[in-house]
Amino acid sequence: MSKRILVLISGNGSNLQAIIDACADGTISAGHVSQVVSSSPGAYGLTRAEKAGIPTYVHDLYGTYYKGIPKEDKASRKQARESFNEDLASYILKPENRPDLIVCAGWMLILSANFLTPLADQNIPIINLHPALPGAFAGINAIERAYQAGQNGEITKAGVMIHKVIVQVDEGEPLVVKELDVRKDESLDQYTERVHALEHTAIVEGANKALETL
Repeated sequence: MSKRILVLISGNGSNLQAIIDACADGTISAGHVSQVVSSSPGAYGLTRAEKAGIPTYVHDLYGTYYKGIPKEDKASRKQARESFNEDLASYILKPENRPDLIVCAGWMLILSANFLTPLADQNIPIINLHPALPGAFAGINAIERAYQAGQNGEITKAGVMIHKVIVQVDEGEPLVVKELDVRKDESLDQYTERVHALEHTAIVEGANKALETL
């Protein structure tokens, strides 16, 4: 039976599209995208999913959970963020939504233990795409940081990885690692384009590797 893949997104959804296309052409043969969940109501990835006939859901941190809470009120925002994570786990674990695999494909928010623990308890693996090599440039703006390090002569190799998601950000076990050479004669836009092309291949390979273990 085809495994259910739930994809978490926050933006354009080009990596989601790579997964959708791979399911359609048989490159991913053991699973299908059962639902797409976005942290942003304006994410173009929602349109990509709808065009493919895939159910969507918006779980909006800023427009719902942070609504009315000023940035200065860090304690209330922290509490709201934990509620966001708890509610997301509860939604995904509903019988009608429950997936076999969760893929973070451009999900731009940290998933805390309040989300990860309930999923782990149900043996639902979560993998993430990160545009850097293992141990390098964890967290946000990894593409820009890697590019600048390359231009400064600090690194000669960069790349992308697909890794298991754990509480420590971008530190889970790598499933797929793909390297690319740093070029000092290219712009940030050119480097970003090369990274994205590599991501589209890596995320399909990562999904297949994760599905093999189910």
